[in-house]
This record gives sequence, structure tokens and C-alpha cells, in this order.
Amino acid sequence: MGRTAHSKDAGVPYFSTVNGLLIVNPRSGSGGPDPDELVAEAKALGIGTHLLQAGDDPADVARRSDADAVGIAGGDGSLAPVAAVALERDAAFVCVPFGTRNHFARDLGLDRDDPLGALAAFDSGRELKIDVGRAGTRVFLNNISFGLYAHLVHRREAHRRRRDAFARLRALWLATRDRHPEPFVVDGEIVSARVVLVANNAYELDLFDLGARDRLDEGKLHAYLAADWLPRTWDERVAESFTIERPGGLRAAIDGEPVELDSPLELSVEPRALRVILAA
Repeated sequence: MGRTAHSKDAGVPYFSTVNGLLIVNPRSGSGGPDPDELVAEAKALGIGTHLLQAGDDPADVARRSDADAVGIAGGDGSLAPVAAVALERDAAFVCVPFGTRNHFARDLGLDRDDPLGALAAFDSGRELKIDVGRAGTRVFLNNISFGLYAHLVHRREAHRRRRDAFARLRALWLATRDRHPEPFVVDGEIVSARVVLVANNAYELDLFDLGARDRLDEGKLHAYLAADWLPRTWDERVAESFTIERPGGLRAAIDGEPVELDSPLELSVEPRALRVILAA
């Protein structure tokens, strides 16, 4: 099973006695072990590693591997592209919490403060089969949002590119200036909503934050709609698929990452499609 090819300069992943690959996003999160410490620990356990460099596409890195298990150490926005490759190859997926919030890791029951401990999953037989969402062809593990939340993410990212130290607060302040709901069409019904969030399984929702999911294998999408600027109540809809439309296209956030999508957009769930392995 093992391989012994490694070329740091060429960016070729290293494989050893464990047939697994860990991709590390050094730009995720803060605190805890640094990326080099995480890579060193993974190598000591016989896990192949690839530390992402500028311009690297984590999905392409994962596709170049024939490992039985592929994992990503990063925040929520880093996970789905690698999980999508695991789906393509029917490989197992490993989540190593290495971001700021790590909602997916929390919902898996991982200790979000122990990324080194999560590495034990590569040598574990403890497997879960969980649902994945799709927005068109894109995979999402947590949710896709439109309206206020999506605008916050896009503005935050724009300010980050300008090295704005107060990017999140500035994005929030800018978003509060426009309090008018937006027109969306959900499954053919015109709705006026400030927030539209479609989740892979049910969430507990709070203002500007997501609570935990009790399960990840329900086989359902949950759409949450709110017309108010400060949503205290939500219109919840449950289905296996939704169609979202908006004139001029859709500005969205997939697992917290900004994207621009064509309208109409088909959202669906693939029940128990992703094999996730966890530390025993």
C-alpha cells in the first residue's frame, strides 16, 4: 500500500506506510500547532502530506493522489473541494479541524482544539457515511447562503484582499445599511427574504451564527428564510431538493466561501454518499 515518493520542491505528495494523504491549508485559522508542526506530526505517523502553496488547488492535489483516504486540515471553506474528490474516487475523507470555527468538525463530534489528535483517523476503522449537498455541480458539507449572510462573506473577502484588519466588522456595518429584503424565487414561489440559507441537514439557528446539527445522515435539505434584518423567526422548509432563482444571478456563500452562481440553481442532497473516517 505504501509509497516513498517525495519532492517538496515539485509539490509531489509524500506517501508512506499509511495509504493516506493530508492536505494542509496554512492560511486557515490561528493558534494551536502551526502548519509545519502539523505536517511533521502527520509524517511521523506515516501519513502523506502536501502543504498548500500559493496557486495550489486542493482538489487538483487530491486528484493526483491514489491514496485510500484523503484529508484536509483547514477551516470549513477548505473541506468541500477535497470531499468532492473523495466522492469521485470513493475514497475515505478525513477532516482535521484547523480553521477559525470548524462547524463541520464540531458536527462530526471532533475536538476542534485538537487537530493533532484528529490525525489518528488515518489509521482508524471507524467510518461514518454522511450526506452531502450539491449546488449544481458544487459540493457543500454545511450550507449555502444567499442574501445578507452571502453579502457579508463577499464584503469580508473583498476587504481581506485589501488587508483590512477589521474586515468582518466592516462587512457587517456595510450590510446593515441596506435593510430591504431581496426577491427570490424558491421552487416557483416568489418570496421576499433578507436571509436564505439552505442546509445539509437541520441546524439550530441564531443571529449571525449556526448552532450544531444533531445528525448528518437525515437525507434532507433544510431551507431557512427570514424577511427581517434581525431574524428572530424563520420560515423552515424541508425537502430533498430546492430550486433557487433570482434575476441577474445569485451571489452566494458555500460553506462560508464567496461564489457567484447562475440562476436558476438546483440544490440537492446525496444521502450517505461520503465516507468519513474518525479517530477511534
